[in-house]
Amino acid sequence: MELLIIVVIVLLVVIMIILAKSVCIVPQSQVYIIERLGQFAGELHSGMHFLVPFLDRVRSKMSLAELAYDVPPMDVITKDTVSIRADSFVFYTIFDAKLATYGCRNLREGLSTLAISTLRSVIGKLDLEQCLQSRAEISTQMTRELDEATDKWGIKVTRVEIKTFQPPRNIQDAMERQMKAERERREQLTMAQAAKEAAILDAQKNKEVQILNAEAARSAAELNAEANRIAIVQKAEAEKEAMLLRAEAEKQVALRKAEAQAEAIRLTEIAKAEGIKAINAATPTDATLRVKAYDAFRDASHGEATKIIIPSDLQGIVGMASAVKSVLK
Repeated sequence: MELLIIVVIVLLVVIMIILAKSVCIVPQSQVYIIERLGQFAGELHSGMHFLVPFLDRVRSKMSLAELAYDVPPMDVITKDTVSIRADSFVFYTIFDAKLATYGCRNLREGLSTLAISTLRSVIGKLDLEQCLQSRAEISTQMTRELDEATDKWGIKVTRVEIKTFQPPRNIQDAMERQMKAERERREQLTMAQAAKEAAILDAQKNKEVQILNAEAARSAAELNAEANRIAIVQKAEAEKEAMLLRAEAEKQVALRKAEAQAEAIRLTEIAKAEGIKAINAATPTDATLRVKAYDAFRDASHGEATKIIIPSDLQGIVGMASAVKSVLK
């Protein structure tokens, strides 16, 4: 009985081991190549799968993600027979796991050999200066040639990165001296250009100052001319106003003079009338008439009249008075 129990336990363990061996779980972004009795049986993608125990086995595990291979540094000869040390990376992806498994015995070794030969072929067509200046073009050409050559291996070369191109030491020293001379030349050119630009700026600044001074002088001249014009206009207006005032004053004087003359004539007529009336009333003698005439002329001279008509002979006045007297009688 005990032996039967042991046998059953052993059988259960064996069954569990067989079941465990038959279950295959493939991670994401990977492909398993399965062989059955030594022949290709299929591909297993991500997920859980069951294998036939003792018949199926996993031949290889391929990643579908982008992979990078560091190509060993190597010495290559340029077109101008200069030996340089090149170091590069090759990035690739597997698009056919079966070809990648059976197309090349050692995929990385084959990729390394192919990358080295391609790099030597590309570098051999260029001189040193072109190699140092055309790193991107070299990478593009290598990518294209490696991709075409590795199609039969089920891989696609996505890009090739050139890490370094290291020429011999003597060439490095010569290049450093050349770069130093080039830097000094560029520095001199920069300084000369800066001096030229500074001179241009100074000339431009002087030109602007002269233009501003000329504009200021022109503005001052225009202001002075305007001030002179205004002064002349104001002077002419003042003279015109003065002439108008003088004319008005002369007009007022003439008017007052005429009024005074009219008043004097009126007073003279009144005096004549009163004199005649007095003569008629008093019947004066000739002597009295002379005296009265003198008094009348004296009083008239003290009046506001500006003109007095005096006969050339005072006797005429007396005669005139006598004539008036005789008429009145």
